[in-house]
Amino acid sequence: MVGYDPKADDRDISNVEVAVAGSVSGLVTRVLISPLDVIKIRFQLQIERLSRSDPNAKYHGILQAGRQILQEEGPTAFWKGHIPAQLLSIGYGAVQFLSFEALTELVHRASVRDARDFSVHFLCGGLSACVATLAVHPVDVLRTRFAAQGEPRVYKTLRDAVVTMYRTEGPLVFYKGLNPTLIAIFPYAGFQFSIYSSLKRAYEWALPAEGKKNGNFKNLLCGSGAGVISKTLTYPLDLFKKRLQVGGFEQARASFGQVRSYKGLLDCAGQVLREEGAQGCFKGLSPSLLKAALSTGLVFFC
Repeated sequence: MVGYDPKADDRDISNVEVAVAGSVSGLVTRVLISPLDVIKIRFQLQIERLSRSDPNAKYHGILQAGRQILQEEGPTAFWKGHIPAQLLSIGYGAVQFLSFEALTELVHRASVRDARDFSVHFLCGGLSACVATLAVHPVDVLRTRFAAQGEPRVYKTLRDAVVTMYRTEGPLVFYKGLNPTLIAIFPYAGFQFSIYSSLKRAYEWALPAEGKKNGNFKNLLCGSGAGVISKTLTYPLDLFKKRLQVGGFEQARASFGQVRSYKGLLDCAGQVLREEGAQGCFKGLSPSLLKAALSTGLVFFC
């Protein structure tokens, strides 16, 4: 069970164990879904349509993008930014699960509502994700920059990236894209935790005998469903975040096609809608949904 459960009085899980479980689940998941994450980021940053009919489009499908990245940059390209990505996963997973556990227990102790309610899991899941985001956002920016750059690389090492970004763009560069991240992460994580709990209850209602036996399969299935639904509902904000995070990084994107500069969240949303249409807000959704299903399922499974 994820979150505080007043009926599970027999479990003996410390806060440290909750944090470690969140960290390890994030670490294992990140290794497995990194290639999809790199492809998703490339799709999100491409101004041209993701279509074969556009001769200027560098990427137009998951398999084609995978082959092209492999051909041009080698297999290690699928794990570009893997070190900051792992730091992001470990830190985010630990803070999120620990915060979620503490918040749901606080609700129960205050006797306000049942700690297992959909609304409680939505609110606590959203708040825990916001806390985790504030803690690890600088690492998220670094991960995006590494995944976005082609060859030759602008940043050679993690230390080089931190020093260069700080010197050329100032300390606020590490919080680029924070506004859409916080706006998106609250409903995304809220839906993730609450839908996960609802799907688990539905699974146990539909298959009462199986629900008690196959705990790992149930966690994987319900976690995957929660990830897909949550990601679809909040996807445009994730795309705006990525576009803002690579602001000031245009020289490294020149070989990929057109580049744009944005003044903020509203300007970014306006330009995307005006130039790329409503479908432009969902570029990279297919690899993102595959990633969301695998990552959320594996996180709850692990």
